[in-house]
Amino acid sequence: NSGFRIGLVQMSVGKDVDKNLGKAVEKVRHAAKKGAQVICLPELFRSQYFCQQEDAAFFDLAETVPGPTTEVLGKLAKSLGVVIVAPVFERRAPGVYHNSAAIIDSNGLLAGFYRKMHIPDDPAYYEKFYFTPGDTGFRAHETSAGKIGTLICWDQWYPEGARLTALQGASVLFYPTAIGWHPHEKAKHGEAQRDAWRTVQRGHAIANGVYVAA
Repeated sequence: NSGFRIGLVQMSVGKDVDKNLGKAVEKVRHAAKKGAQVICLPELFRSQYFCQQEDAAFFDLAETVPGPTTEVLGKLAKSLGVVIVAPVFERRAPGVYHNSAAIIDSNGLLAGFYRKMHIPDDPAYYEKFYFTPGDTGFRAHETSAGKIGTLICWDQWYPEGARLTALQGASVLFYPTAIGWHPHEKAKHGEAQRDAWRTVQRGHAIANGVYVAA
């Protein structure tokens, strides 16, 4: 492979899911203008991170795949000729929901799909209330740009996920992520937490001979 340029979108989100999607579309266009061929959006980007509390009303944010988000981003990918990694709060069946990512190829079609495997459950990260652990396994996906893998957020602390994805030929591992600091911990633990996180990401890249985009 002759190599390809990637774009990582980092964006703030509000309460209006359609405005968030519109903002994501603009960010993808911006990245494509700068030459990105594979563009990754943040975890659960269509809404604010709702897992800070347990509230059944948030299940209304979930959608099917294919569905509204993949339809809009599929058309966008085709019109721009880019690959998009599109995280989705997936409604799979009544009572079964996943934290997922659709890999949309430059022809607008689904090139692959991943469901988050490692689901945290801590104060302010009540993900086990919302998400069933993924059953897709760790995969590499053939796209027009090259072979890529995507995992999601807390997966990024586990070397096994990186290894299994890299063994299938992925040249880049994407880790779309929604979380940042615990504000009350940042002053005391922030530097150590950030150093640990960077070290683990670098470890994935070095141990597997791949690029890591997180």
